[in-house]
Amino acid sequence: MIRYIINFIALVIFLVGSLPIQFVLWIIGKFKPDVKDRASLAIVSWAFKVVKVIAGAKVTVIGEENVPKDRPVLYISNHRSYYDIILTYYRVPRQTGYIAKDVMARIPSFSTWMRYLHCLFLDRKDVRKGLQVIKDAIELINRGISVHVCPEGTRNKTDEIMLPFHDGTFKIAARTGCTIIPITVTNTEALYEKNKPYHITPAHVIIEYGKPIETANMTKEELKNLSNITREVIMETYLKNQALV
Repeated sequence: MIRYIINFIALVIFLVGSLPIQFVLWIIGKFKPDVKDRASLAIVSWAFKVVKVIAGAKVTVIGEENVPKDRPVLYISNHRSYYDIILTYYRVPRQTGYIAKDVMARIPSFSTWMRYLHCLFLDRKDVRKGLQVIKDAIELINRGISVHVCPEGTRNKTDEIMLPFHDGTFKIAARTGCTIIPITVTNTEALYEKNKPYHITPAHVIIEYGKPIETANMTKEELKNLSNITREVIMETYLKNQALV
């Protein structure tokens, strides 16, 4: 309960206290958007590190050398907890936008930070808007901004290891030829979801970055199978890492 309260208070202080900073960054962005981008990433990364400490998350990272730092990539990960994003985002080496559900766009201040970080908001009930989000993600990649997607489409609240992947996500890689970095996150649900509604419990979390999946020279058949290829990598890694938590 104590960690939950401290986390909530810290979040409120950050969201309210950062309003003046958002305004300053908005002005800076009119003249130097790259400075605004770097500053936004640094500030949010710092905030997420604070949340990690408050939660008592002990994080073991494997394979981080697999993440290219010189070009944008498409991160694909499983999704079992709110902490998946928190614990992976502060590690990104360059500008990265997440594809998030559209309800996040309604949260004051928080949604502003998300927009500053090039996040995209997906309405899962509207196919047309969903296609537009894919197009916007392709544009981000082409502009040099990485994109992170959880292709299960929602947090996995079942006993299954992973939900089926939505194939549409992989059009981002197929149409840009960008590298896919599989991310397997293990045991984040032990921090909060297993203890809801008002408890955050320290836990050991493993984040593993898989070997890059290069899509630039893939055949059409291979591109059609990208979803299965990536899902199998994450599934195998998850089963392996369960023994380590």
